[in-house]
Parts: sequence; C-alpha cells; structure tokens
Amino acid sequence: MSATIEDIAVKANVSVSTVSRVLNNVAGKYRISRDTQKLVLKTAKELKYQPNQLARGLRLKKTHTIGLIVPDISNPFFACITDTIQSAAHRVGYSIVVCNTDDKLELEVEHTQLLVSKGVDGLIVLPVGQGSDHFRRLRKENIPFVLVDRYFEDLDAHSVLIDNFKGSYEAVEHLISRGHVRIGLIEGLPGASTTRGRRAGYLAALASHGIPLDESLLRGQSFRKETGYTETKALLRTDNPPTAIFATNDLITLGALEAIYEKGLNIPEDVSLVAFDEIDFNPFLRCPLTTVIQPREEMGEMAVKILVESMAQKEQKVFRQIVLPPRLGEGRSVRFLEHAQSLSLTAT
Repeated sequence: MSATIEDIAVKANVSVSTVSRVLNNVAGKYRISRDTQKLVLKTAKELKYQPNQLARGLRLKKTHTIGLIVPDISNPFFACITDTIQSAAHRVGYSIVVCNTDDKLELEVEHTQLLVSKGVDGLIVLPVGQGSDHFRRLRKENIPFVLVDRYFEDLDAHSVLIDNFKGSYEAVEHLISRGHVRIGLIEGLPGASTTRGRRAGYLAALASHGIPLDESLLRGQSFRKETGYTETKALLRTDNPPTAIFATNDLITLGALEAIYEKGLNIPEDVSLVAFDEIDFNPFLRCPLTTVIQPREEMGEMAVKILVESMAQKEQKVFRQIVLPPRLGEGRSVRFLEHAQSLSLTAT
C-alpha cells in the first residue's frame, strides 16, 4: 500500500495541512519555513509517496489527460501521428487516451462522448469527416479540441491540415510531364475533406493540361487496402487501362501493389504508380515509389501545442487553421513515355 500524506506527517512530526501545502507548492503562501519544506519533501521521497492523481484532478478540475480519436490506428500515417502526439503530450505533462473509430462516424460520436464523460482536459481528433454535430456540441460546452488531417468548412475549430490540393496537383502533373494522360485515381472515403482536396487537385491538373476527364478512371470508396486491391484490378481489366495510377493513401497503395504484382505486371514498365503518403518501407521496395510526403511529425507536434494553448484559455474566440505543405519525393515508379515531350509542348 502506498504512503499517504498522513504517513508523511507522522514521520516528519508536522501537521497534515503542512504536508499538503508543501506538496502542492503553496508553502510560501502559508509562511512555512524552508527547513520544514525540505523535511517534508525528504520524508515523502523516503516513503516513496505518489500523489493521488484522481483526487488531485477532481480538486483542480483537471485530469492532465488528453483524448485522442483516430480513424484507423492500423494505418501507418495515423499510427505515426499518434506516436508523435503521445510523445509531445508527455513532454508537457499530459497522458493520452486513444480511441479508434474504424472510420465509422457512429463510433467517433460514441468515443467523443465517452472521453468527455471521463473528464479529459481536451481532445485531438482525426475525424472520419462525414459529420460534425458532435463537435458543435463540444464547442457549445467550451471543451477544447483540435482537428487534425480532416476538417469541416462550416465549423469554427482549431485544425492542423495538409494542403491536399497542392499535393495531388503536383503528383498528377508529375505523371503528365512524363507523358501519361490516362491516369487512374483511387480515392478514399466520400465526403472527407482529404478526399475532396485530392480529387480537386487531380481534376485541376488534368484541366490545366487540356486532358479531358474520363469518369471511368475515378474509383474508390474508402481508404482501405482492400479498396486499393479491388479497384486496381478493376482498372487493369478494362479494354483501355490507365498507364498510371494515383493511389491517394498508403493503405490504398499497398492494395494497388498487391494487385499489380498478382497480375504479373512490373512497375514502372507496365504501369506507373504514385502514392499520397510515404510508406515507411518505401526505400526497401524493389521499385521505390514516387510519393507525396506529408510532415506527419510536425502535424502531431502542432496539434498538441495548439491544444495546450487552447486549454489555458477560458473561452475560445479565435481559431487557428494551420495548413502544412506536402512535398513530392521522386522514386523510380513513373515511366517516361515516348510522347511526353510533344505533350508538354502542346499543354496549356
């Protein structure tokens, strides 16, 4: 059984209130001598005293706990951000409670309510992106939260995002510059801001080079590996298959790789592939991929910083939206087609 402040008081021969005031750093306010403070702290250390964080949290109305809600903890992108958030929060004295929604809105709502009922001091949410009513309730109750990766245009909230349009535009333009005009797009969850931004970048890149849109090249309904596998197989079975595929997250990319190799095709000789998100083991692939690299660690660090600042305020009036730029990392997964030079000369 751990030592109590009563045990410290008995051994140090002081009052319980004196021990409490020393341990709560208010000894000066009550004019407790430095010698007594040193004695109490020395005794607490000898008895290996550990404060009751639950009782302290109830007294201060703080738990020093942050709730973290992620859509898919198995996704390396979200796993990396989770790890960064946990480390950043620990450095400033907060613990993390992680909930996984499996990209289901109903689970996100349930986990949000659960964490609030547990008394977390604030929330960091990587939302599913298909509903925001529960976040409006948080705002109404003045519960601090920060959205990461996905957001809602009509919701006032702190957010840390990636410029999905820019990343997608540059990826597709990279393919076009190498002669590809039939570019398959495998996208994620409908309605999510990441899906909208990446599709918009794809469409804008085609339009800026005068390439007409072929709706049959737009595939996908989720950010799962299974989506990448089934949609890549479907694209490659068509009479006029794409010469390149743009996979809009790392799990979709894994599925696309499996489908391509299962069909006996090679990258980039038979089909080119560009991925949004950098797969951690990309350097060890037999053909390292060209990828849109997101600053995952910076996203996690920034989310914790903004939340801690937000939790220190009594009322939220100004909301910060941080949009971080991705960058294109060139691998060897894009073939240079012979007509690329003539295409670039006629592009608008």
